[in-house]
Amino acid sequence: MQKLVDVRRALGSGELDKGLKATLCSDLEAGRQRVAALLDCFQRTFGAREDTQVSLCSAPGRTEICGNHTDHQHGRVLAGAVNLDFLACAALNGTNTIRFQSEGWPMVEVELDTLEPKEDEKESTASLVRGMAAQAAQMGYKVAGFDVYATSQVLPGSGLSSSAACEVLLGVIENDLFCQGQLDPVTIAQMGQKAENIFFGKPSGLMDQTASSVGGAVAIDFADPAAPVVRSVAVDLAGLGYALCIIDSGASHADLTSEYAAVPQEMGAVAAYFGKQVLREVDEAQVVEKLPQLRKAVGDRAVLRALHFFADDRRSQQEADALEQGDMETFLALVRESGRSSWELLQDITPAGAVAEQAMAVALAVAERALQGKGACRVHGGGFAGTIQAFVPLDGLENFRTQVEKALGGGSCHVLSIRPVGGTVLWS
Repeated sequence: MQKLVDVRRALGSGELDKGLKATLCSDLEAGRQRVAALLDCFQRTFGAREDTQVSLCSAPGRTEICGNHTDHQHGRVLAGAVNLDFLACAALNGTNTIRFQSEGWPMVEVELDTLEPKEDEKESTASLVRGMAAQAAQMGYKVAGFDVYATSQVLPGSGLSSSAACEVLLGVIENDLFCQGQLDPVTIAQMGQKAENIFFGKPSGLMDQTASSVGGAVAIDFADPAAPVVRSVAVDLAGLGYALCIIDSGASHADLTSEYAAVPQEMGAVAAYFGKQVLREVDEAQVVEKLPQLRKAVGDRAVLRALHFFADDRRSQQEADALEQGDMETFLALVRESGRSSWELLQDITPAGAVAEQAMAVALAVAERALQGKGACRVHGGGFAGTIQAFVPLDGLENFRTQVEKALGGGSCHVLSIRPVGGTVLWS
Protein backbone atom coordinates (compact mmCIF):
# COMPACT_ATOMS: atom_id res chain seq x y z
CA MET A 1 0.00 0.00 0.00
CA GLN A 2 1.06 3.58 -0.65
CA LYS A 3 0.08 6.91 0.83
CA LEU A 4 -2.71 8.67 -1.02
CA VAL A 5 -0.39 11.57 -1.76
CA ASP A 6 2.12 9.19 -3.35
CA VAL A 7 -0.55 7.67 -5.59
CA ARG A 8 -1.45 11.17 -6.75
CA ARG A 9 2.22 11.84 -7.44
CA ALA A 10 2.59 8.61 -9.43
CA LEU A 11 -0.51 9.51 -11.42
CA GLY A 12 0.83 12.95 -12.24
CA SER A 13 4.31 11.68 -13.18
CA GLY A 14 2.99 9.00 -15.52
CA GLU A 15 4.16 6.08 -13.35
CA LEU A 16 0.62 4.73 -13.37
CA ASP A 17 0.40 4.76 -17.15
CA LYS A 18 1.84 1.26 -17.49
CA GLY A 19 -0.89 -0.17 -15.32
CA LEU A 20 -3.57 1.76 -17.19
CA LYS A 21 -2.26 0.54 -20.54
CA ALA A 22 -2.40 -3.05 -19.29
CA THR A 23 -6.14 -2.61 -18.72
CA LEU A 24 -6.45 -1.46 -22.37
CA CYS A 25 -7.17 2.12 -21.40
CA SER A 26 -6.96 3.53 -24.93
CA ASP A 27 -7.29 7.16 -23.88
CA LEU A 28 -4.62 7.66 -21.22
CA GLU A 29 -5.68 11.20 -20.41
CA ALA A 30 -9.25 10.05 -19.77
CA GLY A 31 -7.87 7.16 -17.71
CA ARG A 32 -5.78 9.50 -15.58
CA GLN A 33 -8.78 11.76 -15.02
CA ARG A 34 -10.88 8.76 -13.98
CA VAL A 35 -8.27 7.73 -11.39
CA ALA A 36 -7.91 11.31 -10.12
CA ALA A 37 -11.68 11.62 -9.70
CA LEU A 38 -11.76 8.25 -7.92
CA LEU A 39 -9.09 9.34 -5.43
CA ASP A 40 -10.94 12.59 -4.75
CA CYS A 41 -14.23 10.77 -4.21
CA PHE A 42 -12.57 8.26 -1.88
CA GLN A 43 -11.06 11.06 0.18
CA ARG A 44 -14.32 13.04 0.41
CA THR A 45 -16.48 10.01 1.15
CA PHE A 46 -14.35 8.57 3.94
CA GLY A 47 -12.51 11.64 5.20
CA ALA A 48 -9.13 10.14 4.29
CA ARG A 49 -5.94 12.11 4.82
CA GLU A 50 -3.16 12.51 2.27
CA ASP A 51 -1.03 10.10 4.33
CA THR A 52 -3.73 7.38 4.37
CA GLN A 53 -2.32 4.11 3.03
CA VAL A 54 -4.43 3.05 0.04
CA SER A 55 -4.64 0.33 -2.59
CA LEU A 56 -5.72 1.04 -6.17
CA CYS A 57 -7.33 -2.01 -7.81
CA SER A 58 -9.17 -2.99 -10.98
CA ALA A 59 -11.29 -6.00 -12.03
CA PRO A 60 -12.69 -6.43 -15.55
CA GLY A 61 -16.02 -7.55 -16.86
CA ARG A 62 -16.03 -10.70 -18.92
CA THR A 63 -17.40 -11.96 -22.19
CA GLU A 64 -18.44 -15.55 -22.77
CA ILE A 65 -17.23 -16.65 -26.20
CA CYS A 66 -18.40 -20.27 -26.07
CA GLY A 67 -19.74 -22.69 -23.49
CA ASN A 68 -23.25 -21.42 -22.84
CA HIS A 69 -24.35 -22.91 -19.51
CA THR A 70 -21.64 -25.58 -19.56
CA ASP A 71 -19.57 -24.51 -16.56
CA HIS A 72 -22.06 -25.52 -13.88
CA GLN A 73 -22.05 -29.03 -15.36
CA HIS A 74 -18.24 -29.18 -15.03
CA GLY A 75 -17.83 -28.57 -18.75
CA ARG A 76 -15.50 -26.47 -20.85
CA VAL A 77 -15.81 -22.79 -21.74
CA LEU A 78 -14.01 -20.14 -23.74
CA ALA A 79 -14.19 -16.67 -22.24
CA GLY A 80 -12.28 -13.43 -21.99
CA ALA A 81 -11.80 -10.36 -19.82
CA VAL A 82 -12.92 -7.12 -21.49
CA ASN A 83 -11.73 -3.53 -21.36
CA LEU A 84 -14.55 -2.36 -19.07
CA ASP A 85 -13.87 -2.62 -15.37
CA PHE A 86 -14.53 -1.88 -11.73
CA LEU A 87 -11.88 0.55 -10.49
CA ALA A 88 -11.49 1.08 -6.75
CA CYS A 89 -9.47 2.81 -4.06
CA ALA A 90 -9.42 1.00 -0.72
CA ALA A 91 -7.93 1.45 2.73
CA LEU A 92 -8.12 -0.09 6.19
CA ASN A 93 -10.41 1.90 8.49
CA GLY A 94 -9.50 0.54 11.93
CA THR A 95 -13.01 -0.77 12.62
CA ASN A 96 -14.88 -4.05 12.26
CA THR A 97 -16.99 -2.71 9.39
CA ILE A 98 -16.52 -2.84 5.63
CA ARG A 99 -17.88 0.24 3.91
CA PHE A 100 -18.38 -0.20 0.17
CA GLN A 101 -19.38 2.83 -1.87
CA SER A 102 -20.09 2.12 -5.52
CA GLU A 103 -20.52 5.39 -7.39
CA GLY A 104 -24.16 6.24 -7.93
CA TRP A 105 -25.46 3.67 -5.44
CA PRO A 106 -26.22 3.78 -1.70
CA MET A 107 -23.27 2.95 0.54
CA VAL A 108 -23.15 -0.64 1.76
CA GLU A 109 -21.96 -1.25 5.33
CA VAL A 110 -21.23 -4.78 6.49
CA GLU A 111 -20.41 -5.55 10.13
CA LEU A 112 -17.93 -8.41 10.46
CA ASP A 113 -19.38 -9.68 13.74
CA THR A 114 -20.86 -12.53 11.73
CA LEU A 115 -19.56 -14.04 8.51
CA GLU A 116 -22.53 -16.31 7.91
CA PRO A 117 -25.03 -15.75 5.08
CA LYS A 118 -27.92 -13.48 6.01
CA GLU A 119 -31.35 -14.07 4.50
CA ASP A 120 -32.18 -10.36 4.40
CA GLU A 121 -29.01 -9.67 2.40
CA LYS A 122 -29.74 -12.17 -0.38
CA GLU A 123 -29.37 -10.76 -3.92
CA SER A 124 -27.66 -7.61 -2.63
CA THR A 125 -24.17 -6.12 -2.83
CA ALA A 126 -23.91 -6.53 0.94
CA SER A 127 -24.13 -10.30 0.50
CA LEU A 128 -21.16 -10.27 -1.88
CA VAL A 129 -19.13 -8.07 0.48
CA ARG A 130 -19.85 -10.38 3.41
CA GLY A 131 -19.32 -13.48 1.31
CA MET A 132 -15.88 -12.46 0.04
CA ALA A 133 -14.74 -11.48 3.54
CA ALA A 134 -16.00 -14.82 4.83
CA GLN A 135 -14.02 -16.77 2.24
CA ALA A 136 -10.79 -14.98 3.16
CA ALA A 137 -11.42 -15.53 6.88
CA GLN A 138 -12.15 -19.22 6.34
CA MET A 139 -8.73 -19.58 4.72
CA GLY A 140 -7.16 -18.30 7.92
CA TYR A 141 -6.56 -14.65 7.07
CA LYS A 142 -7.44 -11.99 9.63
CA VAL A 143 -9.98 -9.76 7.92
CA ALA A 144 -10.79 -6.35 9.40
CA GLY A 145 -12.82 -3.33 8.39
CA PHE A 146 -11.90 -1.37 5.29
CA ASP A 147 -13.32 1.36 3.06
CA VAL A 148 -13.82 1.08 -0.69
CA TYR A 149 -14.86 3.66 -3.24
CA ALA A 150 -15.53 2.04 -6.62
CA THR A 151 -16.55 3.27 -10.02
CA SER A 152 -17.77 0.84 -12.63
CA GLN A 153 -17.95 0.75 -16.41
CA VAL A 154 -19.51 -2.73 -16.16
CA LEU A 155 -23.15 -1.76 -15.88
CA PRO A 156 -25.51 -4.15 -14.06
CA GLY A 157 -27.51 -6.24 -16.53
CA SER A 158 -24.99 -5.64 -19.31
CA GLY A 159 -24.25 -9.34 -19.70
CA LEU A 160 -20.59 -8.63 -18.88
CA SER A 161 -21.02 -9.99 -15.36
CA SER A 162 -20.82 -6.98 -13.09
CA SER A 163 -21.36 -9.25 -10.08
CA ALA A 164 -18.29 -11.37 -10.90
CA ALA A 165 -16.21 -8.23 -11.50
CA CYS A 166 -17.34 -6.88 -8.13
CA GLU A 167 -16.45 -10.17 -6.41
CA VAL A 168 -13.03 -10.29 -8.05
CA LEU A 169 -12.43 -6.65 -7.14
CA LEU A 170 -13.16 -7.40 -3.49
CA GLY A 171 -10.92 -10.47 -3.67
CA VAL A 172 -8.05 -8.44 -5.12
CA ILE A 173 -8.47 -5.81 -2.41
CA GLU A 174 -8.54 -8.39 0.39
CA ASN A 175 -5.57 -10.21 -1.12
CA ASP A 176 -3.62 -6.96 -0.97
CA LEU A 177 -4.84 -5.82 2.48
CA PHE A 178 -4.84 -9.11 4.38
CA CYS A 179 -3.32 -11.99 2.41
CA GLN A 180 0.10 -10.61 1.40
CA GLY A 181 -0.73 -11.33 -2.25
CA GLN A 182 -0.81 -15.09 -1.60
CA LEU A 183 -4.13 -15.74 -3.34
CA ASP A 184 -3.81 -16.74 -7.00
CA PRO A 185 -6.43 -15.65 -9.58
CA VAL A 186 -8.23 -19.02 -9.65
CA THR A 187 -8.57 -19.02 -5.85
CA ILE A 188 -10.07 -15.52 -5.96
CA ALA A 189 -12.48 -16.73 -8.64
CA GLN A 190 -13.54 -19.67 -6.47
CA MET A 191 -14.11 -17.30 -3.56
CA GLY A 192 -16.35 -15.21 -5.80
CA GLN A 193 -18.41 -18.20 -6.91
CA LYS A 194 -19.02 -19.26 -3.31
CA ALA A 195 -20.02 -15.71 -2.35
CA GLU A 196 -22.49 -15.61 -5.25
CA ASN A 197 -23.90 -19.10 -4.67
CA ILE A 198 -24.07 -19.19 -0.88
CA PHE A 199 -24.40 -15.56 0.21
CA PHE A 200 -26.05 -13.85 -2.78
CA GLY A 201 -28.24 -16.87 -3.49
CA LYS A 202 -27.74 -17.16 -7.25
CA PRO A 203 -26.76 -20.53 -8.71
CA SER A 204 -23.83 -20.04 -11.08
CA GLY A 205 -20.81 -21.79 -12.43
CA LEU A 206 -17.24 -20.56 -12.18
CA MET A 207 -16.73 -19.15 -15.66
CA ASP A 208 -17.54 -15.49 -14.95
CA GLN A 209 -15.26 -15.14 -11.97
CA THR A 210 -12.39 -17.06 -13.61
CA ALA A 211 -12.45 -14.99 -16.79
CA SER A 212 -12.50 -11.75 -14.79
CA SER A 213 -9.82 -12.86 -12.35
CA VAL A 214 -7.36 -14.47 -14.79
CA GLY A 215 -7.64 -12.02 -17.70
CA GLY A 216 -7.01 -12.38 -21.42
CA ALA A 217 -8.84 -15.04 -23.42
CA VAL A 218 -8.99 -18.30 -21.51
CA ALA A 219 -10.15 -21.82 -22.25
CA ILE A 220 -11.26 -23.31 -18.94
CA ASP A 221 -11.96 -26.95 -18.17
CA PHE A 222 -14.10 -27.39 -15.06
CA ALA A 223 -13.90 -31.21 -14.89
CA ASP A 224 -12.62 -30.64 -11.36
CA PRO A 225 -14.08 -27.30 -10.16
CA ALA A 226 -11.70 -27.32 -7.20
CA ALA A 227 -8.78 -27.23 -9.63
CA PRO A 228 -9.99 -25.92 -13.01
CA VAL A 229 -7.52 -26.20 -15.86
CA VAL A 230 -7.01 -22.72 -17.34
CA ARG A 231 -5.34 -22.33 -20.70
CA SER A 232 -4.50 -18.89 -22.04
CA VAL A 233 -5.54 -18.47 -25.65
CA ALA A 234 -3.59 -16.08 -27.85
CA VAL A 235 -6.06 -14.03 -29.85
CA ASP A 236 -5.86 -10.83 -31.87
CA LEU A 237 -9.34 -10.21 -33.26
CA ALA A 238 -8.40 -6.87 -34.81
CA GLY A 239 -5.42 -8.50 -36.50
CA LEU A 240 -7.81 -11.08 -37.94
CA GLY A 241 -10.05 -8.31 -39.25
CA TYR A 242 -12.90 -8.50 -36.73
CA ALA A 243 -14.39 -6.51 -33.87
CA LEU A 244 -16.14 -7.91 -30.80
CA CYS A 245 -19.50 -6.25 -30.21
CA ILE A 246 -21.83 -6.61 -27.26
CA ILE A 247 -25.39 -5.50 -28.01
CA ASP A 248 -27.93 -4.55 -25.36
CA SER A 249 -31.32 -6.07 -26.10
CA GLY A 250 -33.05 -3.63 -23.77
CA ALA A 251 -34.48 -6.36 -21.53
CA SER A 252 -33.71 -6.59 -17.81
CA HIS A 253 -32.44 -9.60 -15.85
CA ALA A 254 -34.73 -8.66 -12.95
CA ASP A 255 -37.06 -11.42 -11.74
CA LEU A 256 -35.41 -14.07 -13.92
CA THR A 257 -33.62 -16.03 -11.18
CA SER A 258 -36.04 -18.94 -11.62
CA GLU A 259 -35.29 -19.11 -15.34
CA TYR A 260 -31.53 -19.29 -14.69
CA ALA A 261 -31.98 -21.80 -11.87
CA ALA A 262 -34.04 -24.10 -14.09
CA VAL A 263 -31.13 -24.68 -16.48
CA PRO A 264 -28.74 -26.39 -14.01
CA GLN A 265 -31.70 -28.06 -12.31
CA GLU A 266 -32.90 -29.69 -15.52
CA MET A 267 -29.41 -30.63 -16.68
CA GLY A 268 -28.82 -32.07 -13.23
CA ALA A 269 -32.01 -34.13 -13.51
CA VAL A 270 -30.64 -35.79 -16.66
CA ALA A 271 -27.35 -36.51 -14.89
CA ALA A 272 -29.22 -37.91 -11.87
CA TYR A 273 -31.14 -40.32 -14.12
CA PHE A 274 -27.79 -41.98 -14.80
CA GLY A 275 -26.71 -41.80 -11.18
CA LYS A 276 -24.36 -38.87 -11.74
CA GLN A 277 -24.08 -35.39 -10.27
CA VAL A 278 -23.34 -33.42 -13.45
CA LEU A 279 -23.54 -33.99 -17.19
CA ARG A 280 -19.75 -34.03 -17.61
CA GLU A 281 -19.86 -37.45 -15.92
CA VAL A 282 -22.49 -38.81 -18.34
CA ASP A 283 -21.80 -40.54 -21.65
CA GLU A 284 -23.63 -38.69 -24.43
CA ALA A 285 -24.28 -41.98 -26.21
CA GLN A 286 -26.21 -43.17 -23.16
CA VAL A 287 -28.47 -40.13 -23.34
CA VAL A 288 -29.28 -40.84 -26.98
CA GLU A 289 -29.82 -44.56 -26.31
CA LYS A 290 -32.15 -43.93 -23.38
CA LEU A 291 -33.98 -41.04 -25.03
CA PRO A 292 -37.54 -42.51 -24.85
CA GLN A 293 -37.26 -43.36 -21.16
CA LEU A 294 -35.42 -40.14 -20.37
CA ARG A 295 -38.10 -37.97 -21.95
CA LYS A 296 -40.73 -39.53 -19.71
CA ALA A 297 -38.56 -39.24 -16.61
CA VAL A 298 -37.29 -35.64 -16.87
CA GLY A 299 -39.20 -34.00 -19.73
CA ASP A 300 -38.25 -32.88 -23.21
CA ARG A 301 -36.73 -29.52 -22.36
CA ALA A 302 -34.30 -31.13 -19.92
CA VAL A 303 -33.24 -33.62 -22.60
CA LEU A 304 -32.72 -30.87 -25.17
CA ARG A 305 -30.69 -28.83 -22.69
CA ALA A 306 -28.49 -31.85 -22.02
CA LEU A 307 -27.86 -32.31 -25.74
CA HIS A 308 -26.87 -28.65 -25.93
CA PHE A 309 -24.37 -29.18 -23.14
CA PHE A 310 -22.54 -31.99 -24.92
CA ALA A 311 -22.31 -30.04 -28.18
CA ASP A 312 -21.23 -26.71 -26.67
CA ASP A 313 -18.73 -28.46 -24.42
CA ARG A 314 -16.98 -29.77 -27.55
CA ARG A 315 -17.31 -26.49 -29.40
CA SER A 316 -15.55 -24.58 -26.62
CA GLN A 317 -12.31 -26.45 -27.24
CA GLN A 318 -12.75 -26.30 -31.01
CA GLU A 319 -13.26 -22.53 -30.94
CA ALA A 320 -10.19 -22.00 -28.75
CA ASP A 321 -8.09 -24.05 -31.17
CA ALA A 322 -9.45 -22.18 -34.20
CA LEU A 323 -8.71 -18.78 -32.63
CA GLU A 324 -5.16 -19.74 -31.76
CA GLN A 325 -4.62 -20.93 -35.33
CA GLY A 326 -6.12 -17.73 -36.74
CA ASP A 327 -8.80 -19.77 -38.51
CA MET A 328 -11.67 -17.29 -38.43
CA GLU A 329 -13.79 -19.21 -40.92
CA THR A 330 -13.95 -22.23 -38.63
CA PHE A 331 -14.31 -20.08 -35.53
CA LEU A 332 -17.25 -18.12 -36.94
CA ALA A 333 -19.00 -21.29 -38.12
CA LEU A 334 -18.73 -22.67 -34.59
CA VAL A 335 -20.07 -19.41 -33.11
CA ARG A 336 -23.12 -19.70 -35.36
CA GLU A 337 -23.62 -23.33 -34.34
CA SER A 338 -23.39 -22.40 -30.67
CA GLY A 339 -25.92 -19.61 -31.13
CA ARG A 340 -28.41 -21.90 -32.85
CA SER A 341 -27.94 -24.53 -30.17
CA SER A 342 -28.61 -22.02 -27.41
CA TRP A 343 -31.80 -20.88 -29.14
CA GLU A 344 -33.17 -24.27 -30.19
CA LEU A 345 -31.90 -26.71 -27.54
CA LEU A 346 -30.88 -24.74 -24.47
CA GLN A 347 -33.83 -22.36 -24.98
CA ASP A 348 -32.39 -19.40 -23.09
CA ILE A 349 -33.40 -16.68 -25.54
CA THR A 350 -36.96 -16.03 -24.35
CA PRO A 351 -38.39 -16.49 -20.83
CA ALA A 352 -41.03 -19.21 -20.67
CA GLY A 353 -44.42 -17.94 -21.78
CA ALA A 354 -43.18 -14.57 -23.03
CA VAL A 355 -45.07 -13.47 -26.13
CA ALA A 356 -45.31 -9.69 -26.33
CA GLU A 357 -41.71 -9.14 -25.22
CA GLN A 358 -38.93 -11.22 -26.81
CA ALA A 359 -36.13 -8.68 -26.77
CA MET A 360 -33.17 -11.03 -27.17
CA ALA A 361 -34.78 -12.79 -30.12
CA VAL A 362 -35.37 -9.42 -31.76
CA ALA A 363 -31.77 -8.36 -31.07
CA LEU A 364 -30.44 -11.55 -32.68
CA ALA A 365 -32.67 -11.05 -35.72
CA VAL A 366 -31.51 -7.43 -36.08
CA ALA A 367 -27.84 -8.40 -35.76
CA GLU A 368 -28.11 -11.21 -38.29
CA ARG A 369 -29.67 -8.86 -40.84
CA ALA A 370 -27.00 -6.24 -40.19
CA LEU A 371 -24.20 -8.80 -40.65
CA GLN A 372 -25.51 -9.66 -44.14
CA GLY A 373 -24.10 -13.19 -44.02
CA LYS A 374 -20.70 -12.15 -42.67
CA GLY A 375 -19.35 -12.58 -39.15
CA ALA A 376 -21.50 -14.26 -36.52
CA CYS A 377 -23.77 -13.52 -33.55
CA ARG A 378 -25.09 -15.45 -30.56
CA VAL A 379 -26.64 -15.12 -27.11
CA HIS A 380 -24.24 -13.72 -24.53
CA GLY A 381 -23.98 -15.08 -21.00
CA GLY A 382 -26.92 -16.51 -19.09
CA GLY A 383 -29.52 -15.51 -21.63
CA PHE A 384 -33.24 -14.65 -21.35
CA ALA A 385 -32.39 -10.92 -21.15
CA GLY A 386 -29.42 -8.59 -21.34
CA THR A 387 -27.05 -8.78 -24.26
CA ILE A 388 -26.02 -10.68 -27.35
CA GLN A 389 -22.55 -10.97 -28.87
CA ALA A 390 -21.40 -10.38 -32.44
CA PHE A 391 -18.12 -10.78 -34.30
CA VAL A 392 -18.21 -8.12 -36.99
CA PRO A 393 -15.84 -7.55 -39.96
CA LEU A 394 -13.95 -4.32 -39.35
CA ASP A 395 -14.74 -3.00 -42.82
CA GLY A 396 -18.47 -3.21 -42.05
CA LEU A 397 -18.38 -2.20 -38.38
CA GLU A 398 -19.81 1.31 -38.67
CA ASN A 399 -22.64 0.19 -40.94
CA PHE A 400 -23.39 -2.67 -38.54
CA ARG A 401 -23.50 -0.36 -35.54
CA THR A 402 -25.69 2.14 -37.38
CA GLN A 403 -28.25 -0.52 -38.32
CA VAL A 404 -28.30 -2.09 -34.87
CA GLU A 405 -28.70 1.20 -33.02
CA LYS A 406 -31.39 2.38 -35.43
CA ALA A 407 -33.42 -0.68 -34.47
CA LEU A 408 -32.49 -1.11 -30.81
CA GLY A 409 -31.59 2.41 -29.69
CA GLY A 410 -28.57 4.70 -29.54
CA GLY A 411 -25.68 3.35 -27.50
CA SER A 412 -26.94 -0.25 -27.63
CA CYS A 413 -23.91 -1.53 -29.58
CA HIS A 414 -20.62 -1.61 -27.65
CA VAL A 415 -17.30 -2.35 -29.37
CA LEU A 416 -14.98 -4.07 -26.89
CA SER A 417 -11.51 -5.59 -26.69
CA ILE A 418 -10.07 -8.57 -24.84
CA ARG A 419 -8.17 -7.18 -21.83
CA PRO A 420 -4.85 -8.96 -21.22
CA VAL A 421 -4.89 -8.66 -17.40
CA GLY A 422 -7.54 -9.78 -14.96
CA GLY A 423 -8.06 -8.60 -11.41
CA THR A 424 -5.05 -6.52 -10.55
CA VAL A 425 -3.52 -4.06 -8.11
CA LEU A 426 -2.64 -1.01 -10.19
CA TRP A 427 -0.73 0.69 -7.41
CA SER A 428 -0.10 -0.43 -3.88
